[in-house]
Amino acid sequence: MKVKICGVTRPAEALLAAELGADFLGLNFFPPSPRYLEPPAAAEIAAAVRERAAHVRLVGVFVNRPLDEVEDIADGVGLDLLQFHGDETAAVLRPVAARAIKAVRVAGRLDASAVADFDDVWGFLFDVRHPRLYGGSGESWDFSTLNALTPRARRKPTFIAGGLGPANVRAAVDACAPWGVDVCSGVEASPGRKDPELLRRLFAEIAVLRKERTDGQSPVTT
Repeated sequence: MKVKICGVTRPAEALLAAELGADFLGLNFFPPSPRYLEPPAAAEIAAAVRERAAHVRLVGVFVNRPLDEVEDIADGVGLDLLQFHGDETAAVLRPVAARAIKAVRVAGRLDASAVADFDDVWGFLFDVRHPRLYGGSGESWDFSTLNALTPRARRKPTFIAGGLGPANVRAAVDACAPWGVDVCSGVEASPGRKDPELLRRLFAEIAVLRKERTDGQSPVTT
């Protein structure tokens, strides 16, 4: 099971998350977000990660942004993957589909048909639908409905997000056996500031889950 820590805003946060076991780090390029990064600040974080945790993959988070701007930022910062958290269509994403994570916002229960047109994308992220926010809301949804996805869709890397933190990550994983979890507000002291102790507690829980999977004691699969 993979772990993505999203909304990191400082090199020290990124490096701590990587040291604790993060596989992916999310850098937010949506201006209204309290976790928004200007490209130079994101490039500083990226440089620190490349120097000290080169195995970690960097994900840029975008919302309804013109694709040429997305590609310019991705090239300038050095992003590995591009997460599209808005209303982007499959046709819009086709030029970058090989490194695109399409976020699907869920209203209570997942509608499996929501991913039907996105066969070309690298992976999916499922998060709660909020009337004003595009992620980072701290709200949850019925993770068990992820099991309604077709086997074809589940073969892609699939993250779950939505109010995850140390106290509930185990229940969420047990509900749907995701490929990965995406954690943001659940490990924050305040919006945009990660809490080191919450990060440590999260990865302690993740370590137990990973061990159980390795030992064959858990239903979690990848």
